[in-house]
Amino acid sequence: MAPESSNVEGKINPAEIIVLVVEDNVSNFVLIARMLGFLGIHCEWKTSGYEVVEYADTLPRVDLVLMDIRLPYEDGYGALRKLRQSPKLRNVPVIAVTAEASVEQVNKAKASGFDGFLGKPLDPDRFPDQIQRILAGEAVWEMS
Repeated sequence: MAPESSNVEGKINPAEIIVLVVEDNVSNFVLIARMLGFLGIHCEWKTSGYEVVEYADTLPRVDLVLMDIRLPYEDGYGALRKLRQSPKLRNVPVIAVTAEASVEQVNKAKASGFDGFLGKPLDPDRFPDQIQRILAGEAVWEMS
């Protein structure tokens, strides 16, 4: 489901978008935050899948979740299950973002209900296009 934020021309207004980044590695979060900032997109940060729904509920809106798979306390799969049970968040696109980029991991992410997959390391040259495609409602499943 694509976000409802748009401007007069029907394009997504980045200033209205909130992306929740669930990432335990500070360097990875800073990179993602900078790349999103380059697009004019605001992001929030959670370091674990634990209590991700409770945190997301404190935000005015969530248009996209970028979810690391290997997280402390509760992994990305457990957090995804909880997001899908939340009436407010069940239709928000959740993209797996992981260094475990393989065909097997992509298939597992699809079977688990993720809406897309971005393999790490993220490519700063491709990331803006990937995010814009995701926000436009396109399924993006890319290992690198």
